[in-house]
Amino acid sequence: MSYKTILVHIDSGKHTEKRLAVAIDLTKKYDAYLVGLYVFSPYIPPGYIMAQMGAEIEAAQNKIAVESMSHAEEVFRKQTSEAGLHDIEWQTAYTEPVQAVSSRARYADLVVIGQSDSKDDSGVDMDFPERLVLTAVRPVLILPNAGDFPTIGKRIIVAWNGSQEATRAISNATPFLRSADKVYVMVVNSENSTKDIIQSENMVHYLERLGIQAEVKDLHGIEIDVGNELLSSASDLSADLIVMGCYGHSRLREWVLGGATRTILESMTVPVLMSH
Repeated sequence: MSYKTILVHIDSGKHTEKRLAVAIDLTKKYDAYLVGLYVFSPYIPPGYIMAQMGAEIEAAQNKIAVESMSHAEEVFRKQTSEAGLHDIEWQTAYTEPVQAVSSRARYADLVVIGQSDSKDDSGVDMDFPERLVLTAVRPVLILPNAGDFPTIGKRIIVAWNGSQEATRAISNATPFLRSADKVYVMVVNSENSTKDIIQSENMVHYLERLGIQAEVKDLHGIEIDVGNELLSSASDLSADLIVMGCYGHSRLREWVLGGATRTILESMTVPVLMSH
């Protein structure tokens, strides 16, 4: 398995160029095809306003959309050209971002997005990352807003609990795992440490049969939660990627996230590859 098509989400925020740089590096690493997708999400005013000014509002938003898309395309083509990439594609959509990106993700092996930032005028809702991970059928690589990422996937922490989501995340991360210098299989906050140690060792043996050398790193946190323990371990082990399942379910039209998933998405310090 390899990532042969990479989809990178482009927006109007200040983190876009850094995100695109990471996507370009991954495209080169895996000799992949890069697709840049810019989504303009129109504002829908209340009905009484649309009834009076609908045509004017639509015309103004169309003008903003054209200008925004044009500028984003210039950035995309400039960075990819300077990087010497030729197998690229530029796409745009005029709709809700999660819907657009999750739909286009079906034709990619990996999706690259950024962490939410309330101070960034990106035009993307704060819950975009979790909603995308929970609705997309592909692995999503989420980049923190803070920091630079000269390497991603040299030292990897795999969050393992035997679940379907964690299993899917490990399978989706295989290209990263194969080229890593160090892989840690980690179980945290377990009520049954003996059982989880056995599960961890089983996963290590499975990875060895794929040619991936891994080490069990069991940390059973008491005073901190799972998400913060993973972030603390990433710092202690100098990890540059966390691989984990995204836990969530739909309730009354809202997605309810697991505690570790929410903590990671809000406080991430290293890139995270998530699958649902």
